[in-house]
Amino acid sequence: TEVSARGSTTSSMAAMAMVNGPIRHEIGMNWAMGAMGPYNHANATIGRAYGLLSQNLQGGSVPGQTYMGSQGNSYGYNSVTFAENEERSPWEPFHVTKGFRPEESTVSVWSGIRATAFTLGLRERHWREHLLNMLRGIDPRTRPTLLLDPITARQCIDRGGFDTKEKLIAWIHENATLPASVYWDYQLVQNYIYPRALNGEEPYATWLQAAEDEPIPMFRLEDIEVAVVGGETNGYWRIMGGYYQTTASVDLWR
Repeated sequence: TEVSARGSTTSSMAAMAMVNGPIRHEIGMNWAMGAMGPYNHANATIGRAYGLLSQNLQGGSVPGQTYMGSQGNSYGYNSVTFAENEERSPWEPFHVTKGFRPEESTVSVWSGIRATAFTLGLRERHWREHLLNMLRGIDPRTRPTLLLDPITARQCIDRGGFDTKEKLIAWIHENATLPASVYWDYQLVQNYIYPRALNGEEPYATWLQAAEDEPIPMFRLEDIEVAVVGGETNGYWRIMGGYYQTTASVDLWR
């Protein structure tokens, strides 16, 4: 994937990896109960190996020399490695949305994993407000990936009418907004998006012309991702703040 699990950024970012397709069964990965924790040999071994290989190639991740993360990040220990729960998802698998066939095996990787917003279920009355509050807890320069237990994924259909992931993503893009003055005041937006707006890159150039109180999207449509993982013991779900990088074939390496 050419995406390292280690970085020297002061933001202490980590990586995340999600596996799709038949390879999940072949090597005994976990996509259900405890999938994102240290409870499955395949998940944990792959994640730890990914981190150690990246660390060796990066120069050892020595604090103050080849690693400059101010606070550090425990997500970096096993790079949040898991498989998607395709069997219990009401939507098409993640790798299929990226152009692969269902019978192909893939791994998808994210960088910049730092922030997590977390809650239980999708409430019938105020789910919109709850979801928007969670999204506003993430820096708008960071891209959100919704990781939904199958229970919550079905609630998205029953209560939100999102019978496809694309409809959920479109709703987030349209409704997760900030006043322009608030958006442009975020330090990471100033550092990384403001220069792109000055160079005429859209949609940022248009957003830069907005009135101070005009609502503008927190995230571009193409920056929002959705996947399903969990064992349905309860409808817990989270939003991971990070940067989806790529989905690569596993079969090409067999």
